[in-house]
Amino acid sequence: MRQSLIRLLPVMLATLSIAASAHDAGVPAARKATNDSQKAARSRFRIGTFQLILDPASQTARGLSPAATPHFDFLPIDRARERAGNGYNHLGDIHLRLRRASGAWQDYSSSRERRPVRALPARGPVLAAADISASLGAGLPLRIVREWVNDKGAPALRFTLTNTSNAPVEVGGLGLPMVFDNIITDRTLEQAHAKASFADPYIGRDAGYVQVTRLNGAGPALLVLPERGTPLEAYVPIPTLRETKGRAVISEASPRAQTSEGFYDWTIASAAYAQTDWVKAGAPWNEATSFTLSPGQSRKIGLRLVTAPSIRAIEPTLTAQGRPVVVGVPGYVVPTDLDATLFVRAPSAIAGIASYPAGALDVTRAPGKPGWTRLSVRGRRWGRARLTLTYADGQVQTVQYFVTKPLEQTMADLGRFSTTKQWFEGKGDPFGRSPAILTYDREADRIVTADPRVWISGMSDEGGAGSWVAAVMKQLDNPNAAEIARIEELVDKTVVGRLQVADGAHAGGVKKSLFYYDPAAFPNLYQPAKDWQSWTSWKKDQADDLGRAYNYPHVAAGHWVLYRIARNHPGMTKVHGWDWYLDHAYQTIVAMMRDAPHYAQFGLMEGDVFVDILTDLKREGWTGKAAEIERLMKRRADHWRTLQYPFGSEMAWDSTGQAEVYAWMRYFGYGPQADVTREVILGYDPSIPHWGYNGNARRYWDFLYGGKYPRLERQIHHYGSTLNAIPLFDSFRRNPADMHLLRVAYGGLMGGITNIDQNGASSAAFHSWPDRMEWDPYSGDYGMGFFGHAYAAATYVVNDPTLGWLSYGGNLSQSGGRVHVEPHDGARARVFVAPIGLWLTLEAGKIKAVDYDPATGAVRLTLDPANGNTPAARLFVETPTPGGRAYRPERGSFERGGYTVPLSGATSELVLSAR
Repeated sequence: MRQSLIRLLPVMLATLSIAASAHDAGVPAARKATNDSQKAARSRFRIGTFQLILDPASQTARGLSPAATPHFDFLPIDRARERAGNGYNHLGDIHLRLRRASGAWQDYSSSRERRPVRALPARGPVLAAADISASLGAGLPLRIVREWVNDKGAPALRFTLTNTSNAPVEVGGLGLPMVFDNIITDRTLEQAHAKASFADPYIGRDAGYVQVTRLNGAGPALLVLPERGTPLEAYVPIPTLRETKGRAVISEASPRAQTSEGFYDWTIASAAYAQTDWVKAGAPWNEATSFTLSPGQSRKIGLRLVTAPSIRAIEPTLTAQGRPVVVGVPGYVVPTDLDATLFVRAPSAIAGIASYPAGALDVTRAPGKPGWTRLSVRGRRWGRARLTLTYADGQVQTVQYFVTKPLEQTMADLGRFSTTKQWFEGKGDPFGRSPAILTYDREADRIVTADPRVWISGMSDEGGAGSWVAAVMKQLDNPNAAEIARIEELVDKTVVGRLQVADGAHAGGVKKSLFYYDPAAFPNLYQPAKDWQSWTSWKKDQADDLGRAYNYPHVAAGHWVLYRIARNHPGMTKVHGWDWYLDHAYQTIVAMMRDAPHYAQFGLMEGDVFVDILTDLKREGWTGKAAEIERLMKRRADHWRTLQYPFGSEMAWDSTGQAEVYAWMRYFGYGPQADVTREVILGYDPSIPHWGYNGNARRYWDFLYGGKYPRLERQIHHYGSTLNAIPLFDSFRRNPADMHLLRVAYGGLMGGITNIDQNGASSAAFHSWPDRMEWDPYSGDYGMGFFGHAYAAATYVVNDPTLGWLSYGGNLSQSGGRVHVEPHDGARARVFVAPIGLWLTLEAGKIKAVDYDPATGAVRLTLDPANGNTPAARLFVETPTPGGRAYRPERGSFERGGYTVPLSGATSELVLSAR
């Protein structure tokens, strides 16, 4: 440790600010060297599990390294040289927006223009102290004193704000920069996973915190905790100098890019921003507040830094630190027909419970386990809802919920909207897109037939294929004859032969876009002309390119869903038979490996569908084609097996391909690589008591490619949320003791439903920055996310060792020792009974209820009655949990790997027993 710090000493000395250099000007060389050595020594501190390095001139933090991992740092110490000087924020800086009387708001920042801080005596637990008022510029009516403190073995950052003027000062903006090493620029994938971290906020006022997790998913994790009077009211992005054209006082000199998400302020007071910058936005997460300091009055704020040994240990660490902990089941997205629960463990009793808007949530106390308060939660009003818990000690905690319609109704809304309002059937469309389901602009309430990002209007790539993929995937679990008729027409007339090459040497190849830029041929289509001058306006030859592998799973999924419907729901498909659709799914995979080998080296969104296509080829006895797919996919898997982090992307870092990589690693028995992939997902996919961040797999650049309002911004429930839930669910079924996996997975699964509005229109993602706080109007690439929901929707029955019997996705009751669950998930076709590791899936039919007897292990399914297109259920029985007993139904004929169970005009009961 000491040697590594000595090696860092030249870097630390090189990062002294210009102001510090000026301060030392004229000092004799020998004396200056001695002073520098003394400053450096006074700037390195071992506190508990941390090594803290402060800049000798500004006393802001440059390094924060866990003692157990000395070669890793939560702060961007590797960038110390390039991030020195004016305009670069660091942990320990402060931002203020103030006004006196009714005057205009004035901004102040300690990072804008570095000036010498006035060091103050450091005594007892105080490691370093300074009056930093001068660094915030002239005219500041406050005195700002900052202290770094050893608080019982944890570093604490504290500020005292004192009004030194003769008039009251209103503090309408108060932010502390959360600067951690999330910079991927100029790093390989291996370096990024070893060095970089992502920060996620729980914007929960006094109970709020920021968790900082390593990209590789390994521990320790950093927790930034509030001291009294330091609520996390808002999480405000610090604008870059480029974004503000250099005019803003509060800004950051580091550019925001796909390789650098940028930094945020832990914002304690935000009313000034709400009054000026956020006036056109949706409501902020918490009520925006300010506070006033009278002449001579002071306010103390502070943050503590602690480590959790692992990501899974974050909540136990919060409890050990005396912080309130809440656990929502099944999460914080609540359909109105689902019984939800909030478990609360806090050092102070709950004194008050309030819902905003009024009546959005019904919350009642219920019997709970020792040490936990159990609250029953029922959603009543569609949309965002805030639950506020007031504790007896005066602390206030907020939990953000989203209330949806019952999921079956949500599915129906999506299917109807996508096949009617988004249905494009224009005679003579010069690009061959008719009929189609195209991107929709909810704000303008129209189909987007021409966008300079040509794929958005071209039915391919993610931003263009999303709408028709969502419509197709809706049919997997909730088929509708009228919608299927339109989808078959779309596939037969537009996908095959136009988007997908139908014959010749490249049969099965998928184009990048049907729409393209050709002003000579279509002079009136591209208005205004200036918007069509970037690389995004592909010419025809670029649009016709077959080399983008990301487009192939979209088409393969369309064929596969129609195969499943034709095979399991007689009479619902009219244009082709099941074998035609399965063969075209097969051809699409072969074509991808032939025509798009470069991008096929990466995991692909929706690539899980290739595993299912292979499974169905085997079930149908198509052994030759199955062997070919297996050979092609093993070639990819064997390549991934050689990599330290077996997933890449066209991007420097991505949360896109992990799900498919995980699926093939499991399929071919490459367990260590599957485990690495799972842990990395947990590094960017958090469990946080907030519907927007819970299970929200990180993405911050795809508004550029699929949104109406393009900017680099943390997206809430982009398609990564549901896609990354798929491998987490699979991992949980293999290890039901790991409840963290289930909670994160269900957060992502349900988060992806919030993108669907009350009429069924979909959105690419929610804008998280507080100056917008609304769903993007473009449907964009949402279909990739709905693939994940349709693919993974299920009800999970668990006996949590801490919280007792619970159901994720269903309503649970107990009687006579038996557990009764009525599924209310978006499929009602899958259920996992965790105590016995039993995974039941239906490819036809619906589960009305499941009963489990823990004493005997017996399971009874109640199935919905038959209908015209579903005369029989198709049941598959698996026990993926190691050591689980094999189960089989009491009746049904076994074929194609599953059981065909005839249904009647009334509900049917089916008992499953262990062999």
